[in-house]
Amino acid sequence: ADPPGGASSSGDLADLKSLGEARNSVLSVKLDLMSDSVDGQTVVDPKGYLTDLGSMKVSSDAEIGDIKKARLLLDSVRQTNPSHAPAWIASARLEEVAGRMGRARQLLKEACQVVATAEDVWLEAARLSGDDQAKGILAEAVRKVPSSVKVWLTAASLEKEDELRRLVLRKALEVIPNSVKLWQAAIDLEAPDDARLMLARAVECVPHSVDMWLALARLETYEGARQVLNQALEAVPTEPLIWVAAVKLEETHGHGERCDKLMSRALKWLEQHDLPTDRDLWLGEAEAAERAGAPLTCHAIIKHVLAVGVEEEDRRRIWLEDADTFAGKGSHECARAVYAACLAAFPTKRSV
Repeated sequence: ADPPGGASSSGDLADLKSLGEARNSVLSVKLDLMSDSVDGQTVVDPKGYLTDLGSMKVSSDAEIGDIKKARLLLDSVRQTNPSHAPAWIASARLEEVAGRMGRARQLLKEACQVVATAEDVWLEAARLSGDDQAKGILAEAVRKVPSSVKVWLTAASLEKEDELRRLVLRKALEVIPNSVKLWQAAIDLEAPDDARLMLARAVECVPHSVDMWLALARLETYEGARQVLNQALEAVPTEPLIWVAAVKLEETHGHGERCDKLMSRALKWLEQHDLPTDRDLWLGEAEAAERAGAPLTCHAIIKHVLAVGVEEEDRRRIWLEDADTFAGKGSHECARAVYAACLAAFPTKRSV
């Protein structure tokens, strides 16, 4: 998982109790004032409130009065708990709605000094600035919160040339090499050969990422892909998708006769690693294999999982229901595979 960028919104709200609300029927301004049960600090719950601010339009004296009330409340919140980043962001958004962009930017400039480790404050300051100014703001942000994946990704997105984006993302990966999101963003910018080299490095840094392993296998030769998938199983031994990819690989390269045996090995392997066979999950993978143009993989999956969790006396009824369900969804290859299993198990039943 990507590491968190910095202290922001939820931690200091966990133990709070409600004090009251400031309601506004015209603007839908909702400020849930909360009181800390330990030391009595008052803060604003940003959930809902920040969203409401985005849809406000000021068009009457009454609405201006309501904004003034909200401004006073937020001023009080910031003074009481200046380290609460959502209060700064809410204040800036209120000023943005009121058309006071200069004041909004000034508030966020102050916030970047007071709560410099809150990634959302930096991102909000960048949002309210032009691209050139935003680049400067985010350049400072990566010094203050270098572990923020969001900040690095936003900084990269501001660059108009791919080469500059690459430079930002590679610098980010030097700081946060275990971020799947950063690796994905960096690899997306590369041509296949360079992407394969980056993926080989990525799976070393984020070996838990199944998507990275599968992407690397897709860019490899047949023998290379087999090696990659074996390495993936060592890193993530309980992931069914790796086995599905292995079965598809054999089918794609003309080794369809291996699909059945490999699927049998897959289920045994997963059970040995304490992962019970999930019938519904595997049937879903059979449908996905059909959509991907891998009918032999589809048949191998269904052959080996169709009986899982189904009592013997219920098999014919449930299997026929499965076939009808597949046919109804347009998964005709899956339906054929189910009917084939029914005919093998009940060769004398006319209903089959």
